[in-house]
Amino acid sequence: MHSFNNLILDLISLQAEVEETLKRIQSHKGVIGTIVVNAEGIPIRTTLDNSTTVQYAGLLHQLTMKARSTVRDIDPQNDLTFLRIRSKKHEIMVAPDKEYLLIVIQNPS
Repeated sequence: MHSFNNLILDLISLQAEVEETLKRIQSHKGVIGTIVVNAEGIPIRTTLDNSTTVQYAGLLHQLTMKARSTVRDIDPQNDLTFLRIRSKKHEIMVAPDKEYLLIVIQNPS
């Protein structure tokens, strides 16, 4: 029972750490929004409206999986660690993890 309680406390601590990190990223100048997407491409945390979130999450999940596959095709010992896309209007940064994607959208200036 003791280890179960420790696990719960660890999870609560981790969640607080994640919240703090997302708050810090969101507070940076020029950041428009942040989205956390699970392995299936479903948004689980966002600071954007629903339709924008769904559009970015779906398209960037697909693009990230394609980029990861391309990197591995070139070198099976390698893996995608970061994806940065810059357009005239926005800069989109994707940090992929085993189970999640962190997507940050910001003004490019």
